[in-house]
Amino acid sequence: MGGEMLSAYGGGEVGATMTWEDEMMSLVDDAWFRYPDDMGEAAAAASSEERDAMDRSDRTSASEFHETSKEEVVVLSETLRDQVGGFLRATGELVAELSRGCWDIMLQSLAAAQHTFVGKKMKGKCVSASRKLGFLNAFLPEDRDPTQAWPVVICVFSLSLMVNTFPKPDGYEVGGKLLWLQLAVLIVSSGNAFRSQPQKKLYVSPPSASRIQLPDGRYIAYHEQGVAVKDARFSVMVPHSFLSSRFAGIPGISTSLLEEYGVRLITYDLPGFGESDPHPGRNLTSSALDMHQVANALGVVDKFWVVGLSSGGLHAWAALRYIPDQIAGAAMFAPIVNPYDSSMNKAERRRTWENWTSKRRLMFILARRFPSLLPYFYRRSFLSGRLGQPEKWLSLSLGEKDKSLLEEPKLSEFWVKNVAESVRQGESKPFVEEAVLQVSNWGFTLADLQVQKQPERKCFLPWLRSLYQKPELKRTGFLGPIHIWQGMDDNVVPPSMIVFIKRMVPGATIHKLPNEGHFSYFWFCDVCHRQIFSTLFGVSKGPLGNVSKAENSEGYNEELTSDTNAEKERLEEVTLD
Repeated sequence: MGGEMLSAYGGGEVGATMTWEDEMMSLVDDAWFRYPDDMGEAAAAASSEERDAMDRSDRTSASEFHETSKEEVVVLSETLRDQVGGFLRATGELVAELSRGCWDIMLQSLAAAQHTFVGKKMKGKCVSASRKLGFLNAFLPEDRDPTQAWPVVICVFSLSLMVNTFPKPDGYEVGGKLLWLQLAVLIVSSGNAFRSQPQKKLYVSPPSASRIQLPDGRYIAYHEQGVAVKDARFSVMVPHSFLSSRFAGIPGISTSLLEEYGVRLITYDLPGFGESDPHPGRNLTSSALDMHQVANALGVVDKFWVVGLSSGGLHAWAALRYIPDQIAGAAMFAPIVNPYDSSMNKAERRRTWENWTSKRRLMFILARRFPSLLPYFYRRSFLSGRLGQPEKWLSLSLGEKDKSLLEEPKLSEFWVKNVAESVRQGESKPFVEEAVLQVSNWGFTLADLQVQKQPERKCFLPWLRSLYQKPELKRTGFLGPIHIWQGMDDNVVPPSMIVFIKRMVPGATIHKLPNEGHFSYFWFCDVCHRQIFSTLFGVSKGPLGNVSKAENSEGYNEELTSDTNAEKERLEEVTLD
């Protein structure tokens, strides 16, 4: 049977043995082409010759293939280390693909779960919890993506809890926990995979400030705007706020407006800020004394006005308390008061604290109770050497008007320059001192600024009259004007503070600003600046130099007119004679 098959398919002898190559070739001999009889024999002969040649070439190539394969097997043999490495790489790729697949499945499940009954019920609670815990993102480094950093922290923390359940060797109780905590911080702080976007560095320009030396030997850097000292009709001193410098002053004030009202604007760096030397025992008394000495050194002979914005109002309050005889008046814009002031009632304190962000409340608590922890947060924000946003660095909750203002290019440029000068020295101590001053005992209350005293009744008749009439009260302390502007949409210094200020300082004039925030009225607003100057100084009269020139001109004209009239009278007398 096998012989018949071989003769039928292969055309060879019945008893001949065939190699496996011949058997494979025999399967394709019959290509289902049929030729005429006269062509069939020729084709069969040709195909037989071609098949013999192909068989010889196949045998040769097969033998060469076997020899080459043996050599390659010898050459390409892998070591155990390479095999293990390849296995681990393949395992890692499989795990990565599995993780991506699980992540996609989880996202799809969450997206679908939002439309379910349970998802709709839990969505509001999850959003509320996320909003309440959002302040924790402020404790991450500036360039980390919270969605990637927090899972790492949570995983490391979970591992630390798991490890703590097992028996621990001696000395692990403290060291082991710190090790896991350091591991979490190290992964989040140094891992490039968690960087959200590269941040620009803060450029600090070379020193260029004008400085004066105070009697105690310290140097204070200052900056002047407006008219010269001899032409100044009004002198204005501006102590800057937290994370600011002498460049702040009145942000965006025009030189033409200062000259129109004859204003000499003086700003200076607080001790330890910018290019000013630090003060070894800084407090509010020394702050008022510094202001007085700077004014004297710069030739301010008469009384001067003091302007305070936000936390800069702290130093304006100190000037009104300790050097009231040197102050002509005060202009404050959303001035801060001590949130721990004992004169606050419960309602005022509650309305003040509830308007602040969680981190801002935490910063106040740390400044009050644990000020030594503040440098940790400062070095990870504005002392890190990188650019950042004011609302994040200062833990502020800004309104829409303030946010749109901060996005303007001119204000961004001003902000970068001002902050860079503020952190020039790179020390956290002056910022800690400033934060502590805000929440510590000031040494006075706002009620001490304008004290109302009842006049003494030495006679019987005035005493009897006081029983039936309302007694006349006399104000002592600072008796000059105090103007306070407050934005009603301000979330940094809540409007509730103004209620407290008005109760403590009844002589202050409050200007409520509807739809204004913390910065929107005072920063880069020409119309607002003109309104402020008009309120403080009345009608503009220009510098004193222009007045003297005008007076000299009028005197010369009067003298010329009198000489002309005298000459006319003399001529008339000559004519009559």
